[in-house]
Amino acid sequence: MKTFLDYVAEDIIKKYGYDLSHMAVVFPNKRASLFLSDSLTRTARRPLWSPAYLTISEMFRRHSSLEVGDRIKLICDLHKSFIRCTGIDETLDHFYGWGELLLADFDDIDKNMADAGHVFSNLKNMHRLDDISYLTPEQKATLQKFFSNFSEDQDTILKQRFMQLWSNIGNIYDDYRERLRKQNIAYEGMLYRDVASDDTIEYKYDTYLFVGFNVVQKVERKIFDRLQEQDKARFYWDFDKYYMPSGGKDAVNEAGHYISGYLKYYPNELDSTSTDIYDNMSKRKNIVYINSGTDSIQARYISSWLRENGRTGAGQRTAVVLCNENMLQTVVHCLPEEAGNVNVTAGFPLSQSPLSSLVLRLSSLYLNGYNAGRRQFKRRYVMPVITHPYSRFISTRCKELKDMLYADRGHSLAADELSLDNGLSLVFGIEKNSGIVSWLTDIVAEIARNAKDGDAFFQESVFCIHTLLVRINGLISSGDLIADNITLQRLILQLISTTSIPFHGEPVVNTQIMGVLETRNLDFDHILVLSCNEGHMPKSLGDSSFIPYSIRKAYGLTTIDNKVAIYSYYFHRMLQRANDITLVYNSSTDDGQTGEMSRFMMQLMVESGYAIERRTLHTEKDRNIMTPRCIEKTPEVMDRLMNIGYLSPTAMNNYRRCPLRFYYNNVAKIKEPDNIDDDIDNRIFGNIFHLASELIYRQIMQPDGLVKSTDIERVLKDRKLIETTVDTAFRQEFFKTSDSTLRAVEYNGLQLINREVIIRYIRRLLEIDKTLAPFTIICLEGDVFEDVAFDTGETRHTVKIGGRIDRLDMITDSETGQQRIRVIDYKTGGSGITRKPCSVEEVFDPSLLREKHTDYYFQAMLYSALVRNNVHYNHNGLGVSPALLFIQHTRKDGYDPTLLFGKEKITDIKEYDDEFRFNLIALIKDIYNNEHDFEPTADRSNCDICPYRQLCGS
Repeated sequence: MKTFLDYVAEDIIKKYGYDLSHMAVVFPNKRASLFLSDSLTRTARRPLWSPAYLTISEMFRRHSSLEVGDRIKLICDLHKSFIRCTGIDETLDHFYGWGELLLADFDDIDKNMADAGHVFSNLKNMHRLDDISYLTPEQKATLQKFFSNFSEDQDTILKQRFMQLWSNIGNIYDDYRERLRKQNIAYEGMLYRDVASDDTIEYKYDTYLFVGFNVVQKVERKIFDRLQEQDKARFYWDFDKYYMPSGGKDAVNEAGHYISGYLKYYPNELDSTSTDIYDNMSKRKNIVYINSGTDSIQARYISSWLRENGRTGAGQRTAVVLCNENMLQTVVHCLPEEAGNVNVTAGFPLSQSPLSSLVLRLSSLYLNGYNAGRRQFKRRYVMPVITHPYSRFISTRCKELKDMLYADRGHSLAADELSLDNGLSLVFGIEKNSGIVSWLTDIVAEIARNAKDGDAFFQESVFCIHTLLVRINGLISSGDLIADNITLQRLILQLISTTSIPFHGEPVVNTQIMGVLETRNLDFDHILVLSCNEGHMPKSLGDSSFIPYSIRKAYGLTTIDNKVAIYSYYFHRMLQRANDITLVYNSSTDDGQTGEMSRFMMQLMVESGYAIERRTLHTEKDRNIMTPRCIEKTPEVMDRLMNIGYLSPTAMNNYRRCPLRFYYNNVAKIKEPDNIDDDIDNRIFGNIFHLASELIYRQIMQPDGLVKSTDIERVLKDRKLIETTVDTAFRQEFFKTSDSTLRAVEYNGLQLINREVIIRYIRRLLEIDKTLAPFTIICLEGDVFEDVAFDTGETRHTVKIGGRIDRLDMITDSETGQQRIRVIDYKTGGSGITRKPCSVEEVFDPSLLREKHTDYYFQAMLYSALVRNNVHYNHNGLGVSPALLFIQHTRKDGYDPTLLFGKEKITDIKEYDDEFRFNLIALIKDIYNNEHDFEPTADRSNCDICPYRQLCGS
């Protein structure tokens, strides 16, 4: 296939020869110049003097004494003019998005050379008599956000604010332009208008070739006209007969709307009647429409599409076009090896780079995690920074600091103690008066110095973020940007979200991956268009502007109609010379998707006459990418199993829930990560309560374990004693330090709430026990174990079972008057047991774990069975009863934590001992049976709270 630029190259050499140094070729965008240069070289087949290549933007900028200002500075200056003219003191971060919208309106007015005074005068008159009833609820909500919050008489206040803007928009325009001109800068439309209006400009080249334009704005037409009058302008138009008007009739397709109007004023240098150049849509094409359920399926399809029909070998003649450029990251990861070094022209979103996540964590540390008065940091903001993968480029001691904070949660987070070296001193040596931008700039610069050998993508992301921060810092230093740190943080994040990391490559070789705009002037044999949905092709066409449609239409400004015609041209021009076309759209309505194919696809189906093949990409619903797999009990696994030390009730309950979970936790020894922030989870809360209750009772009970009501009453009256004891428990279990003289405990708000709750729980426990006293505590947090022998086939094994009991006491039963031992397990959770098991058989039924909490029963009964036969704890052969003390459910008088089977109290485990041990041995045999692999549970409801669900793929 011969491309449009090939025809242009042939015509240039035919008409102008091989010395093209006296001419300039002007394109709508930069990319096409590289392809034209390649076409000229191939066509000439000999050395030639190359022409100058310009974009239309470069051409305007070369002929102006003004410079286009930095985007951030332009918005900052517009913000100043906005405040000055309206009196609305809106913060910069709230104004920024609206400032971009206002700047786009000004740019559009100037590029279309509209009379700004008339536009704004009509705008002011139109709204003076108008009300805001025509606004949609969504528009009102947006304006309310812009103009801050209103408490009453919303519409009246909103209208007043609205009118402040409309009545002053002309003043803003004039003030803004004057402000910029004094600084010798301009926005693009302002510069264009100055150049187009200046009749004294002398244009350097003898000939200007304008190639591949579609919509031409009035400022550009002004230049075209002037150069044409001087016989310096020539035009090469790229179109197809399919969408152009014929026989005096208007075009049936909006794609040809603009070019058809320009041809009469700016004649085509190529033969407009040539069927080879301009009648390609009538030629045979293989067109496939594909319906996909998700964007990721579309991306995965690229691999198989490229492997078909020799597309990977077609090099630059193959293109993957992204209507939704947010898919780039997924697409890049789905490319097959055969694709080689593809050429990516779409930029990678900076917000998706790992470095941007580090900047986000750092800014949160600066604004939320630092107490300037105490020069201390909050752990929840420190840990995400020093555990980030890129923190190693700040300091080699981040891991050391992380381990130190893991080991001692009570370690001071003072800036001086965290600053172990120069890199960490940059992070934690925060001086609020230096500002967040300077602080971030210094840290990113340190990362750049320490990561010189990083990959190209990483280096580019560092460069982009550092450049962005330096630009903001420069504006702050010059006084152009005045904002507090919170506003600056929001501004930084907004700018990161709108910035792309450019890819560099050799554009004229290999498969091309590009956005829609990059396809202008370029032709391909094989083309795959992804996300060709309504909303992406054309882009969502909300008429976002401060200038209503009627006024925009009247003054020749850009409207929705223009945008549809422009995108229609992009779509049809992209396809016109390709013979192998695949268009994929997302049919899902999730995540804001409409699920509709592009209107241009529908149009092509109806109007083109092509036999379009329809396909659907299906997910393999019966195939799970990650499915839980059994762990085989190999000799190595069995060896580890035999050496796990002992089986605790928790370990056996893990096995009952899910044998695979038992393997990960108890055999493979993969432990859950510790809680590293300032929050107190349920496990830590329970540990603090357990230790606090132990410490309290060690102070109450006599040397022989006797606890009297008078001793309990004394402690209940001494609130300071209880608080100090709870603080000690906090220090050991949460702050991970046992040295009470090291430093005072400092709690945050949530920790204080948890501390108060535990104090109340301790008091409630004492109140319950006061009604029971006198009684004897046999042990607190005491261990009980027993060796159990069992057979597996022909082999006999012995395993130690047992664990730590929260509390073992001896009471006098109020009903029988007999002494009995209670094995008490404290429970601080709020769920309790609403449905109780009625038999030992139910206790061992794994299907009742969730419904009846049989794991609680199992643990209490196992400890009771072990204590029953333990002469150290039960040398008198007393009855032993299992008990679960749910501290949140102890409000009823006469509360008894002794377990029940139905309504029958278990006053002595001996009655159920034989049946319990029979089932226990069966469970242990199953665990050690090498013919039973560690299988995932069949009850997937257990997976919801399993810490290993991601590991096993549940």
